[in-house]
Amino acid sequence: MAPLVAAAPYISAATSVMQFTQQGAIGKYNQAANNRAATVLEGQAAQIEQKAEFDIAQFNKNYQKVKGETTVALAKSGVQIGSGSAYNIALSNALEAKLQENLIRYNSQVAAANKREEASFARIKGSIARQESKLKQIQTIASAGTTLMTMNQGSFGTQSYNQGAGSSKSLFTSNSAYR
Repeated sequence: MAPLVAAAPYISAATSVMQFTQQGAIGKYNQAANNRAATVLEGQAAQIEQKAEFDIAQFNKNYQKVKGETTVALAKSGVQIGSGSAYNIALSNALEAKLQENLIRYNSQVAAANKREEASFARIKGSIARQESKLKQIQTIASAGTTLMTMNQGSFGTQSYNQGAGSSKSLFTSNSAYR
């Protein structure tokens, strides 16, 4: 039993070192995972912007097709292109096309900004996780130090003095007076 008691401070210290190491590793892992999530979210923001350009190109292609069909239909019916009702229809369609293009661009910018905001929060969350692990490491070291300091008759040459109520021991006299 005595060898186990003598080894207790070393076992406690080794356990604390392992816990300290694991807490640091967990913090680094959580930070890396959140940074990875942020990178993915930023990639999604870029994809949203690229998709918007594709959607605008597709819309313009369809608009040009409808514009051509309208021009042909008006010409078949004998309407003079570029005047009167034909002009009003063309102007209205052009304004609507520009409005739709701007709407596609705006929606993609909002969605991309939201993804970038999520990415920022993921990075912040990662930093918080890392800081929390550092605090836990400090708590572990403090706890290990307290444990080692309070061990009765520790192997570091310290002796415990009972200074509670009813104690006749004094810190200012030698121990030989009480043996």
